[in-house]
Amino acid sequence: MSFASILDQLPSAPSPRLRRFVELLEPNDDAARFEAMAQEARTLTRRYFGRTMRMFAPLYLSNECINNCRYCGFSRDNPILRVTLTIEQVLAEARHLAGQGFRQVLLVAGEHPKFVSGGYLADCVRALGPLFPSISVELGPMETADYEPLVAAGAEGLVVYQETYDRAIYAEMHTSGPKRDFDWRLDCPERAYAAGFRRIGIGALFGLAPWRNEAIALAGHLEYLLKHCWQSDLSVSLPRLRPAAGEFAPRYSLGDRALACLVCAFRICFPQVGIVLSTREPAPLRDALASLGITTMSSGSHTEPGGYTGQGKHEAHQTVRGRILPPDETNEQIATGQFEISDDRSPAEVAAVLRRRGFEPVWKDWDQAVAGR
Repeated sequence: MSFASILDQLPSAPSPRLRRFVELLEPNDDAARFEAMAQEARTLTRRYFGRTMRMFAPLYLSNECINNCRYCGFSRDNPILRVTLTIEQVLAEARHLAGQGFRQVLLVAGEHPKFVSGGYLADCVRALGPLFPSISVELGPMETADYEPLVAAGAEGLVVYQETYDRAIYAEMHTSGPKRDFDWRLDCPERAYAAGFRRIGIGALFGLAPWRNEAIALAGHLEYLLKHCWQSDLSVSLPRLRPAAGEFAPRYSLGDRALACLVCAFRICFPQVGIVLSTREPAPLRDALASLGITTMSSGSHTEPGGYTGQGKHEAHQTVRGRILPPDETNEQIATGQFEISDDRSPAEVAAVLRRRGFEPVWKDWDQAVAGR
């Protein structure tokens, strides 16, 4: 049995934990009720995570993609500048991040077997091993056997967002490419677990479907993984749609207060699960949410390959509907990003704010030697 076979039954047979989660998300403008939720979330976060904040950075390897996803800047038909960094260029980006203090990195790439093969990904992981004790990947879903070489190369975490748990909306948003297979993506965390990843992160992209329905399905998925992938360190992300190439407009709104409610609800119902907050959100909101239950934050992020040091700008090429246009010898631009960020503060600035608020930024919390590798 997989979560795909359970998803459609969630509304009719919720567990006690899921019923509590639904109750916490019920519409309510009572300030006192919200403050009680916030206090409970803060207490649980301190109990299970102390005052630490895990710091990481995304490192984009490639924005080539064979999928058409209406909301994504990397969507195949978008006329954007694309590039896949060489191993040497990836190392240049990585050294920059290491110089800023990062020891935990998330490698991100679009789904395109021609440019982003399993061998290329494993080579990237091996090359970055001396710089980063903790390496996670966010890629197109793979078979368990294809994940295993990445784990063997040193990758210890996998991140995969279902984007939306609404099957009809999912089919509408993904018009072509292998990503159209809803169940294949939904079962990805289980295949990653079987391959040996010790960290698994899931999430939904808020703005595609009504947020309460999305959150309940995400909570159900998390509960399922806690039972079936219990040896992995699980985390959940709650990203909201941001402007990107293609100019897709969110259909549904998740306001700041509702997002804060979501953070509290996940912390109260899943006290030992990490909650990730990226630079999609504006700085003041990130600072406020840090105290409610967030345990992992990115900072100083770029969502384009070569964004940190300008790598790959001479090799970037423009595509239109998946076709590569003739090279422009005058091109001096880096590749197009996946989406716009909101918090552009440097890692040092974010760390300073966290310390002023009583948190301790954690740049390294894992080493391969712990696993005898």
